[in-house]
This record gives sequence, structure tokens and C-alpha cells, in this order.
Amino acid sequence: MPCMKPNISRRNLLSGGTMLAASSLLSNSALSFAAPASSSSPIRLGIASYTFRKFDQAHLIQFMKELKTPLLNLKDVHLPMTPADQVASRAAEYRAAGMDLTAAGTIYFDKDDDNDIRSKFEYVKAAGIPVIVGAPTRQVLPRVEKFVKEYNIKLAIHNHGPEDKQWPSPFDVLDAVKSMDPRIGCCIDVGHTMRTGTDPVTAIKKVGARLHDVHMKDLAESKVKESQVAVGDGIMPVRGIFQALIGIGYKGNVDLEYEIMADDPMPGVIKSFAYMRGVIAGMNV
Repeated sequence: MPCMKPNISRRNLLSGGTMLAASSLLSNSALSFAAPASSSSPIRLGIASYTFRKFDQAHLIQFMKELKTPLLNLKDVHLPMTPADQVASRAAEYRAAGMDLTAAGTIYFDKDDDNDIRSKFEYVKAAGIPVIVGAPTRQVLPRVEKFVKEYNIKLAIHNHGPEDKQWPSPFDVLDAVKSMDPRIGCCIDVGHTMRTGTDPVTAIKKVGARLHDVHMKDLAESKVKESQVAVGDGIMPVRGIFQALIGIGYKGNVDLEYEIMADDPMPGVIKSFAYMRGVIAGMNV
């Protein structure tokens, strides 16, 4: 399905019964629950734009304004790998709309080639983004480290669960990078982590200072990828995850990556934010 055209009228933006229902929910009873956490909260809730992969830039920005978060991990569907001047101008459009571009990716590094790797670091540099959520192969990783040092851009390696032959769990990442530059670390995807039989809370504590990004989701069944649900409707230990992040002094973001209902994600996204913000409020942090 192609990205929707950027006609940002309320009618077009929230077309369809479920979207209209979600908008009503957000603007009325859910708004009090979905209000942003205190600016002093150590848990920074953002969005992985892959959540809205079926929608264009204008709709992505509008959805984030509805959700009252500026923190954005951009996927290339929303920031194409075009020439540097075009990347910079596109990134500036997001910032002009109030967005804080916190990470880019997931970006794949599967060629052991300086030119290929440099082109991707130049893309992120042009966008002014400080963190790459990446998936390098083990073979390419030492070469990527050179560019992390040269560009001073962090690399958060994203684990993708049992199907991922490179990085199933954060422990696989940690074992590979433990002697590398400290700017190379983990993007812990808590759902994929749980599916490997690894406790996300334990993983956060063990990764510690090498945790550079978090992708949040929830599962109804711990080993079943297709069982993803809105955060709070499954078995993910959300409060424990937040407590662990506070415990390690984590300064990065917790980006909701809602991978289901791609054609109509807002109801689940709204519910997820409401739940997470409720947990944070209940923690009195």
C-alpha cells in the first residue's frame, strides 16, 4: 500500500470508523491519560516511525502531535536516503514541526565496504541524528566501528529475536561489542528479547551503559511474534522495564514500535501510550 497523500484535513487524516473512534477517544476521555509524562520524568517516550510505515510525513507529524510526543526514531520510509542536501532539508521539516530526531533506523550494514558504510553515516550526519539503530553483520561490525569513531555517531544494534541469525538477543550484541568503542551498544527490542527466552528487565540491567535505545512492544504469548498487542494488554513487565532503565541511569528514549495493524495503528498506539504514561505516573518519578 503506498503512503497516504499529505492532505492533512481532519476528515482525511482520521478516515475510517476505527480512526475516527480513536480520534474521539484521544480528544476526550483518553486525553487525560495520554497526557505527556512530567518533563522531569527519566522515561522519555517516543515513536519508532516504522509504526506508521503506511503513512506519509505529514500524517506522521500529525499523529505525533496527537500523541503529544516529539521524540522520533525515523525509518527511511519517512526520511529517504537521498542526496545529503535533500536529507538535511527533509530533516529540517520535521524539526520545524517540533520533532526531536533521536535516532535513525533500523539501518542495515551487510556490505564489508567503506563506501557503502560511509554513505549511510553521511545520511545520518546530514539529518543531524545522533544514534543509528543498526543491524550490521558480524563480519562488517569491525569496519563499522571505524565510522562510529570518525563520525561520533552512536550505533545501537537492534536484536530481532529467534529468526535473527546475527543478533537474536541483547546478550548476543553485548558479547560481540564488549571490547569495542563504548558508542557501540544495544537497541533492546523488548518483544524480540522476550521471544528468545530472555527477560527484558535482566537484559537492561546487564547491558547497562551500552544501552543506547529501546523499542517497546507487548506480547500476549512470550514466544509468539504474531501475538503482539497494545502495550498493557499482554505480559510485558512494563513497570519492571521502566524501573530497570531508571536504575541504570538510562538517558535515551523508549520508542513504541507497534508493528501490527499497519493500516490503522492509532487505536493501539493511543492505548499503548495511555498505559505507559499511567505506569510512569504511578511510579512517582
